[in-house]
Amino acid sequence: MKELVVISGKGGTGKTSLTASFAVLAQQAVVADCDVDAADLHLVLSPEVKEGRDFYSGHEAIIRQSECIGCGACLANCRFGAVKMNGEAAGEARFSIDAVLCEGCGVCVRFCPVHAIDFPERLCGQLYISQCRTGPMVHARLGAAAENSGKLVSTVRREARRIADEQDRPMVIVDGPPGIGCPVIASVTGATMVLAVTEPSVSGKHDLERVLSLTRHFDIPAAVCVNKYDINPEAAKAVEKNADSAGAAVVGRIPYDPAVTAAQMDGSTIVEHNKGPAADAVAAIWEALCRMI
Repeated sequence: MKELVVISGKGGTGKTSLTASFAVLAQQAVVADCDVDAADLHLVLSPEVKEGRDFYSGHEAIIRQSECIGCGACLANCRFGAVKMNGEAAGEARFSIDAVLCEGCGVCVRFCPVHAIDFPERLCGQLYISQCRTGPMVHARLGAAAENSGKLVSTVRREARRIADEQDRPMVIVDGPPGIGCPVIASVTGATMVLAVTEPSVSGKHDLERVLSLTRHFDIPAAVCVNKYDINPEAAKAVEKNADSAGAAVVGRIPYDPAVTAAQMDGSTIVEHNKGPAADAVAAIWEALCRMI
């Protein structure tokens, strides 16, 4: 089983559109949306959820008001401003914990003299196993202000691999998050190949350098494609030169094509919607990646 991860140095470069198109072209792949902070692959592939489960990670503090004596020890020891006091003074005040600000460190639990603070696991989001027109899809939704997105990403990848093994599918295609942070590291570690999607601009060149530095660090083969290359051909050449210097294979260019927007509005991929220049370029990139993998 092979695993292709599509990433980018910044959001909005077109990686989700490419991932969805690759899923259509592959047909036998399991698709995983690892951009759990802002998942949107489902908008294109329209999955039907078959199984959903809660994702717990870390802990949160909850004060049992019936047993709190209002001493203020939790307020004095919290370094994240999560403890809120409603009242004038200790002994008269009522204390509560802001779940958004709570970091789950447990200091308030440790120093509460009457042990009136519970410390349950934190509900951070949901994991979904679905079926879409291209086959199985694993995706997730991280809750507002929830942390440990890297752990949720690892869970999504693990489920996708399990399904691929059980159904004897040859590939997992991952829509990775943008940037180079923890969720990206969790997405690419151990992958067969990474495709970095970039744009012909100064920021695109800089972001690609960071992404390729990350893949080199983890010794993961990387390929690069330039989206909307024809809006700035000179910048596209500079980006490709940098990619080549970094040891990444340039597998193709995608021209600007209004048909891509039309496909998005129809809720479909460019390879399903149109046989124009962008669709042809995406198909050629997929063929190049298959040969490399």
